[in-house]
Amino acid sequence: MTEQDIQYLLGKLPRLKQEIQKVIVGQEEVLDEVLITLLAGGHCLLEGVPGLAKTLLVRTLANAMDLGFRRIQFTPDLMPTDILGTEVLEEDHATGKRFFKFNEGPIFSNIVLADEINRTPPKTQAALLEAMQEYEVTYAGKTYELPRPFFLLATQNPIEQAGTYPLPEAQLDRFLLYIKIKYPTEQEELNILSNTTGTRQVQVQSSISGEEVLQLRQLVREVSISEELLQYVNHIVRATRPDTTTADFVKTYCRWGAGPRAGQALILTAKARALLHNRFAVTAADIQTMAYPVLRHRVLVNFTAEAERITPDRVVEELLQHIKLPKAVLL
Repeated sequence: MTEQDIQYLLGKLPRLKQEIQKVIVGQEEVLDEVLITLLAGGHCLLEGVPGLAKTLLVRTLANAMDLGFRRIQFTPDLMPTDILGTEVLEEDHATGKRFFKFNEGPIFSNIVLADEINRTPPKTQAALLEAMQEYEVTYAGKTYELPRPFFLLATQNPIEQAGTYPLPEAQLDRFLLYIKIKYPTEQEELNILSNTTGTRQVQVQSSISGEEVLQLRQLVREVSISEELLQYVNHIVRATRPDTTTADFVKTYCRWGAGPRAGQALILTAKARALLHNRFAVTAADIQTMAYPVLRHRVLVNFTAEAERITPDRVVEELLQHIKLPKAVLL
């Protein structure tokens, strides 16, 4: 791509964000993290109490992009075929011959919202694994490619535990980012009340195509990162493991640390954050900011931590203070 092509693509990102902010009030950090996940080519898990516009955010994102969108409401009786699709017996009216035809499920879309993913049993949750990792679905021995780009956003409610099935660690690790949505500020909540209880209607315009998203994903991988920052990421990830860490805090409160996939995720999302801020080099701030959503679902705390209300975010905070920044790096 020429420099003009790159600037044209980068100009799409502020417009995409502006279109989403026509509907979503506040949640600046959450919106950035969702866009970073999209640019990095991963999937994200959104967690927040009811009424914080998780579903609305995903639907607005889909409306602001020229891409297909499907929503799957996860329930205890949902089956894997309800997500992936199934074969049906059809008859050729010309010849009278019968044959099986695969009917694609809602997973065959560019943007898929898995709403309340912890409401469905592990068998159905596991049906997403191949789609998330391999971007394909296998049924009856045949493999079917998913459309590109493919972006899965799952939501879950942290306060309702009755009738839920917590995601296992192996599946949590498939999510690039674990995004927590907080309550809005007082002014933001006042704006929400004003905007949603009157006659105001907002029209979200499509501002980016699927092909442009794929080009931006390729551009993300071309963002530069210094050797010192690569080592910094490696030190952070290895320090989360009780058997290799030098941090007493981790040895005391963690029972399991992050795997190599966490380092890959941290580098890719730091590159995506740099690009989102119109930079072509990763800084230490990019890595430190993305460390929280990257590691909070990959660091498992022990019973001592739970008793003392030590969260994975607190572990990450302590680690960032413990591990010294390399000299002569971009801040």
